[in-house]
Amino acid sequence: MKLYHHPLSGHSHRARLFLSLLNIPHELVPVDLAKGAHKAPDFLKINPFGQVPVLDDDGTIVTDSVAILIYLAKKLRRSDWLPEDALAAAKVQKWLSVAAGEIAYGPAAARLITVFGAGFRPEEVLTRAHNVLKQIDAELAQRDFIAATTPTVADVALYSYVASAPEGNVDLSAYANVRAWLARIEALPGFVEFQKTPVGLAA
Repeated sequence: MKLYHHPLSGHSHRARLFLSLLNIPHELVPVDLAKGAHKAPDFLKINPFGQVPVLDDDGTIVTDSVAILIYLAKKLRRSDWLPEDALAAAKVQKWLSVAAGEIAYGPAAARLITVFGAGFRPEEVLTRAHNVLKQIDAELAQRDFIAATTPTVADVALYSYVASAPEGNVDLSAYANVRAWLARIEALPGFVEFQKTPVGLAA
């Protein structure tokens, strides 16, 4: 398998992290976003949206970070990471939606301001970030992982941008359950770190 990625992309890290947690051999193919490589004709042939990550599984192309998580879990029949039971699957899906919604427009957007100079309003994205972190912290008061007693793809989808939230000036000190959960993810066999950037509170 090949994973087209950028080391500072949390979406890319989700896919890379899950490949590593599943111990799947893969080749990392860097895409230089600063030079517009993601908008080049050759790249747009594999992802017309011009985004990373992209998974190339021997010619089968999967785009979108969450779709890659689902593809890998289904292909390897890893129901421990993606439950088949209706209610358990719904709980996972809820948090995948949070990753694509509240996380993207909260902690991820806050980090885009400091790392990439995005033009979001800091006060708006910081408010959204803390609102979703309060929800996650409350959920993690009930169990060790976000959707089940063991890790699922929902944890993988949430991890990267929550872990890097301080880079976007989002203080995690008030969220003890979140910080303990981050440590549990980081202790999993095969964990790979998301490249840190010395900006925001991480500076």
